Amino acid sequence: MSRKIGIDVFSRRAFLRSAATFGAAAFAGSAAAQTAIDEILNAPRRGNWDDQFDAKASRTATAVISNNPIFGPGSAGHIQQAIFDYQNIVSSGGWPTVSASQRLELGVSDAVVQTLRQRLIISGDLPRAAGISNAYDSYVDGAVKRFQARHGLPADGVLGEYTLKAMNVPADVRLGQLQTNLVRIQAMSGDLGRRYVMVNIPAAHIEAVENDRVALRHTAIVGKYDRQSPILNSKIYEVILNPYWTAPRSIIQKDIVPLMRKDPTYLTRNNIRLIDGSGNEVAPETIDWFADKAPNLMFRQDPGKINAMSSTKINFHNEHQVYMHDTPQQGLFNKLMRFESSGCVRVQNVRDLSVWLLKETPGWSRQQMEATIKSGVNTPIRLAEEVPVYFVYVTAWSAKDRVVQFRDDIYKRDGVAELALQTNFGVEQSTGSIEQDALPQ
Repeated sequence: MSRKIGIDVFSRRAFLRSAATFGAAAFAGSAAAQTAIDEILNAPRRGNWDDQFDAKASRTATAVISNNPIFGPGSAGHIQQAIFDYQNIVSSGGWPTVSASQRLELGVSDAVVQTLRQRLIISGDLPRAAGISNAYDSYVDGAVKRFQARHGLPADGVLGEYTLKAMNVPADVRLGQLQTNLVRIQAMSGDLGRRYVMVNIPAAHIEAVENDRVALRHTAIVGKYDRQSPILNSKIYEVILNPYWTAPRSIIQKDIVPLMRKDPTYLTRNNIRLIDGSGNEVAPETIDWFADKAPNLMFRQDPGKINAMSSTKINFHNEHQVYMHDTPQQGLFNKLMRFESSGCVRVQNVRDLSVWLLKETPGWSRQQMEATIKSGVNTPIRLAEEVPVYFVYVTAWSAKDRVVQFRDDIYKRDGVAELALQTNFGVEQSTGSIEQDALPQ
């Protein structure tokens, strides 16, 4: 097997050929050239040239996402294959626990990397041909990135806290997670529609599916542990550009009233108007904000850049009064733990999703949509044909390429504490916090 080295990305064989050429020229003889090569290869400062290096492995290892939807044709069969594979792993003794005493990343040499290599080989992230050594080389870097991508973690190749926790979930627990999610996937095995939108809550991701292929994927922000996004099946019937935002009663009581007690200018600063049952505007200063109950008024925010839904709201019928929408707080999409809302779902690049939803509705090209948003005028648009939407809870699945995906059990529904890796942090983060899904600051 050809080995790679990390100097000038030449193969070792190429280096030897090059060294031989220069050696022959310098010493005018093959014997002298060989002596020169031996001296180079045996030099104490030569470094770990025997450690494998392949830049391509590191670059391509994260390509674990396909255009196969989670609920596509054969999804149940794919996860059944994964269950069979993991049964074999469990019956063979599972994988070892990786205990890192230092930060493990590309370039590190440590005995624990041998255990890391074994762990990654067993789960199929590292080729067996990479072998066992102390070197955290590009093969290990690529394998860690692949592992991270399969677990919804930032694919940076560094063995950080959450990567290590995910890696040390026992194989039998992962097997049970697959079996739990087989039931969920089988429950969605019917005809979901020619075009549909799927929100996978624990993954905090959205798929727009057309003709059994993923047309778009979007990063999402979903409900906190204590304000969970619901499981639902509905149909998207409307896209509203430049929407008004009407505060739900729960947010008025839990968030807005306490804010008004601290800052009486809060509503005015955020363009939130109070409307009574007759449609008349009520001045905030006429309200007793220290009363036992919140005022029985509509709290409505005008359209605009600081609107809690920003440019877009996507409506679908449901008893939970949740919806999908844009947000002025785009930086939250870069977070690892995107469980920030009161149940509604924020959509990154929501305008792309709106274009896809409206592409069969005459008169709504991308250009027309952008012009309308720029105008700032509240514009509801009824879809020519309603598009099914599914909020689901799937923490494990597999595609036809046998790449198995896992996500944290953020709402603790899988029944195993080890799978709720981020939940404790999320609860601490949300306690006493302001609703970020819809409440302006």
